[in-house]
Amino acid sequence: MKIHLDMYQTLALAVLVLLLGSFLKKKINFLERFCIPSPVIGGLLFAIMTCICYSTHIAEFSFDDTLREVCMVFFFTSVGFQANLKVLKSGGKSLIVFLALVIFLIMLQNLTAVGLSKLLGLDPLIGMCTGSIPMVGGHGTAGAFGPVLEDFNIAGATTICTAAATFGLIFGSLIGGPLGKRLIEKKKLLSTISHEDDSLLVEDEKKHERHTNMYAAAVFQLILAIGLGTIFSMFLTKTGLTFPIYIGAMLAAALMRNISEYSGIATIHMGEINDLGGICLSLFLGMAMITLKLWELASLALPLVILLAAQVILICIFTYFIEFNIMGHDYDAAVLVSGTCGFGMGATPNAMANMQAVCDKYEPSVKAYLLIPLIGSLFADFINSLVITFFINLI
Repeated sequence: MKIHLDMYQTLALAVLVLLLGSFLKKKINFLERFCIPSPVIGGLLFAIMTCICYSTHIAEFSFDDTLREVCMVFFFTSVGFQANLKVLKSGGKSLIVFLALVIFLIMLQNLTAVGLSKLLGLDPLIGMCTGSIPMVGGHGTAGAFGPVLEDFNIAGATTICTAAATFGLIFGSLIGGPLGKRLIEKKKLLSTISHEDDSLLVEDEKKHERHTNMYAAAVFQLILAIGLGTIFSMFLTKTGLTFPIYIGAMLAAALMRNISEYSGIATIHMGEINDLGGICLSLFLGMAMITLKLWELASLALPLVILLAAQVILICIFTYFIEFNIMGHDYDAAVLVSGTCGFGMGATPNAMANMQAVCDKYEPSVKAYLLIPLIGSLFADFINSLVITFFINLI
């Protein structure tokens, strides 16, 4: 029996799995502890059900995912608005250095994934499914680039990317706190604690205040950026390279944000844009999860485990030996290590949870609480998309 859901039914089902995931997250401590997104929880359960139905020939589901693409573009446009060069400049040397380290990490994740996939006799694009797409990118980027890789005849790319992103969320949360704790205690870093100025954090928080009468204006700004982005995308495609559909909108949003910041001709409603982007991300993830074909993972089970284990080893070595020393080999650097494990293999909320666990045990770190959200939320996804695009076209 074949069951087809049109785009409205698909959207409604995405909301249902989101609500189910939210309910289960409140009831199951494990899910809350590791910051697993609600759409992923509910969507994965539905995907398991459809996999059982497919394998037993009870039913085969198909979906109209038109609105999934719309929600994806809206979400990544909201990400583009985060790229604030004024904040990057005011963050000083530490922010620039940390951004450079994150770019280096993104490159290493993809080089590791591609190189190891070749050793295993796999298509390098399958390796990309376990690189920075699901690691630094998380479920949002995984859901966006999965279909792009499927266009290159990588069957089940979206499923692999999503599975890798879930793996990263869990292991990024598992290793972050212990690594930070080990550095602090082994190297006796409590004596290096410094209390820095947190004015930039306060100023950025004020910019993200919400006003109910500004949500309409925020929607209009998102739509304008998407419209302008289609023109950017048109010129980008003429280069002969492959770009995700949202890249033009991201660039347009970044341009609008920075022109507004420097000229003062308009106010970008960042708090409202963040909320709208979050809603679109939840709907996008819900639709991405319910359309997963888990049976496509069967033939790649062992290679996938090897590729993902390599990413865990990479993040441990990178943060413990490289990042810690470059960022000052002090208490703040140790807290940064725990945070980087969070968003380097999952998402910024995981990073914040890791740092909170470390800081609750010892002392707060203003430097870490400044750098991780700014880079993890404002710049990492933006830069990651560009690097992934470069690797896909290079391969």
